Amino acid sequence: MSSAATRATGPDDLWSVDEHLEDILATVRPLDPIELQLLDAQGCVLVEDVTVPVSLPPFDNSSMDGYAVRVTDIEGAGEEFPAVLEVVGDVAAGAADPVRVGPGQAARIMTGAPLPPGAETVVPVEWTDGGLGEGPVSGMRARSLAPEGAMGQVRVHRPAEARAHVRAKGSDVKAGDLALEAGTVLGPPQIALLAAIGRGTVRVRPRPRVVVLSTGSELVQPGEALGSGQIYDSNSFALTAAARDAGAIAYRVGAVADDAETLRSTIEDQLIRADLLVTTGGVSVGAYDVVKEALSHVGDEDVAGSGVEFRKLAMQPGKPQGFGSIGPDHTPLLALPGNPVSSYVSFELFVRPAIRALMGLADVHRPRTRAVLRADKALRSPKGRRQFLRGSHADGEVTPVGGAGSHLVAALAHADALIVVPEDVESVEPGAEVEVVLLG
Repeated sequence: MSSAATRATGPDDLWSVDEHLEDILATVRPLDPIELQLLDAQGCVLVEDVTVPVSLPPFDNSSMDGYAVRVTDIEGAGEEFPAVLEVVGDVAAGAADPVRVGPGQAARIMTGAPLPPGAETVVPVEWTDGGLGEGPVSGMRARSLAPEGAMGQVRVHRPAEARAHVRAKGSDVKAGDLALEAGTVLGPPQIALLAAIGRGTVRVRPRPRVVVLSTGSELVQPGEALGSGQIYDSNSFALTAAARDAGAIAYRVGAVADDAETLRSTIEDQLIRADLLVTTGGVSVGAYDVVKEALSHVGDEDVAGSGVEFRKLAMQPGKPQGFGSIGPDHTPLLALPGNPVSSYVSFELFVRPAIRALMGLADVHRPRTRAVLRADKALRSPKGRRQFLRGSHADGEVTPVGGAGSHLVAALAHADALIVVPEDVESVEPGAEVEVVLLG
């Protein structure tokens, strides 16, 4: 644990949001780099600069289906007096030894095929008669259907400048150029570039494995029938989805009943596949707050590790929080409150940055902006607490969504921002400028 976590605190002392987050980020370390196959590296963070070993494209090639010709042979060509050239063969994509184009000659060329020796430009097939002896055509006939199209004559109805419709060697990237720099998150375009320059594997920090456990004997899995006093487990689904959205490989564990031994056993079982553990529920001051009971005074060092500290934060929602490390590998654990809004807000403020830190990203935070508050009445906030209200943000304005209650999960589905009310502000009037955390 960091030095911040060992400060002297009384039972009623409050941590600030910033202190708690600082403690988490001081403890969580980026995962060690590994070498992965390209598709396995999707979503991971590159740990090395990648330079280009071969130019892209590696040779001059055609950007059109048409004819490779010499410029002088089609100079002045028109509809009435087309240039008539001898077709000496085909140049297809992948051709290793293309035909040579001499004076008065043309080679039928396909998109991506290398510009043949002697040719200076490419004429699109639509500017020719396609070798049919008639007017302009809209395309070539398939070679399998008309192999004779690669021979005979072609009439060109328009001139072309030198290197028209030719992709120059190295016009994309040149050998020795920096393709991708360390710290890049590998998405589909980056994977494509790595493949295009011949990289089969790449060195990255792996996506963190996050295990999400919800606690509560009242929780029932969606799809099952509700009994008296029961509710559906939404938190574990929300947090697992949020962890995946943050870039993690997330595993959802079914709700654990309010029994400390069962929870400890479940955590032991999950440590083998976790770079980060997230629990929800059982962290407040009730008689059935099982997470607190299970992890506050654990005697088994294989499970407890450095221990988990439970804190009260000067925030709303999400006052009760827990953080520490457990198990022989000192796996980080964040214990979040069980109310749905408290849980989700806590994830955004604390768990998401931890996941991004494990990935090795330099910027772990959601973007923030300023926006004008649009509301029917002033927003009230408790003194000394930093409040986070759900909102809808667009065009420099933000509108509250739903009430302030930490159980109001329906409004989460319509919110794309959090409105931040600082600790020293008790009322925010409509039209005032507020800080906004952007969630989408």
